[in-house]
Amino acid sequence: MAFFALVLVLLVEQLRPLPAANPISRGLRRYIGSLERSLNAGRYEQGTIAWVAAVAPPVLVIAGVSIYLAHAAPPLALIWNVAVLYLTMGMRQFSHEFNAILEALRAGDLPAARTALDRWRGLGSGEPSVAEVARLAIERALIDAHRHVFGVIAYFAIFGAAGAVAYRIATMLHELWGAPSSEGDFGRFSRVAFEWIDWIPVRLSAISFAVVGDFEDAVYCWRTQAHAWHDVNQGIVLASGAGALGVRLGSVVTAAGLVEFRPELGTGDEADVELMTSTIGLVWRALVLWLFLILLLTVAHWLG
Repeated sequence: MAFFALVLVLLVEQLRPLPAANPISRGLRRYIGSLERSLNAGRYEQGTIAWVAAVAPPVLVIAGVSIYLAHAAPPLALIWNVAVLYLTMGMRQFSHEFNAILEALRAGDLPAARTALDRWRGLGSGEPSVAEVARLAIERALIDAHRHVFGVIAYFAIFGAAGAVAYRIATMLHELWGAPSSEGDFGRFSRVAFEWIDWIPVRLSAISFAVVGDFEDAVYCWRTQAHAWHDVNQGIVLASGAGALGVRLGSVVTAAGLVEFRPELGTGDEADVELMTSTIGLVWRALVLWLFLILLLTVAHWLG
C-alpha cells in the first residue's frame, strides 16, 4: 500500500501542489509558537517537554486513525495515507522557488534570481554573482529534497502515516527551535532529537544520490568532506549530492551583511544554470529509485 500511496500523492501534487503557507502548516506553527511562549524559560527540560507536547498528540491521533482504518476499511486507509502524505511531503513546495531562480538566471535577470533566493532562504544574501546564486540554490534544493521528500518517505515506509507526520514535525521543530542561541538550552533537545531521527534518512538520501549520480565522487566527498560542515547530517547530504553532480558547493557566502566562511564540498565545476538543471534530474532519478525499491519490497511482502 505504501507504494500506491506514494505514486498517488505525487500525481495529485503535480496536478494541485500544496502551497508551503497552507492552513495546516500555519496552524501547526501557531501551536508550536504557543508552546514556546508558554514553556520557554531557557531550560533544556522545558524544551524536552515542549518537543513531546508538539509531536506526541498529532502522531498518536494519526496512528490511531491509521490502525482503525487498516482493519475496518482498507480502501479508506489508502485515501487516508495519501491525504497525510500530501500534507507532509511537499515536492513542489521547494521546487517552485528553485524553478523561479532557474528561469530568472536563464533569462539573464540576476536581480529577480536574487530576490527569489532571498525569499526562499528567508534572509538576505547580499549581491551574489550568478555562480553564487546557483550554488546556494543547489544547496537548498538538496537539503529540501531530503527533508521534504526522502526523509518523509523513509519514515512513512517504516512507520506509516504517523511516521511521516512525526518526521515532518521534528523537522519543523529543528528549524524553529534547533538553532544555537544565547537564550539558553530550550532548543537543544529538538536539535539532538532531530540528529538521531534523521540519522538513517540522511544516509539513505546520500546513498541514493550516489547511486543515480557519479557514485565514486559522491562517496569520496561524503567520506572526506561531510564532517567539516557545521551540521554533519546536512554535510552528508550536500557532499554526496555535490559529488554526484560534479559541482563545487559550500565556500564563502554573504548573508544579511555577514560573511560566512564555509568548507568547500564536492568536486568539479562551478555551479551554473546547467548544473541547476542537473540537480532537478538527480532528485527525480533518486525518487524513482526509492519508488522502485519500495515496489520491490511491496511485491516481496505479497509473495511472502
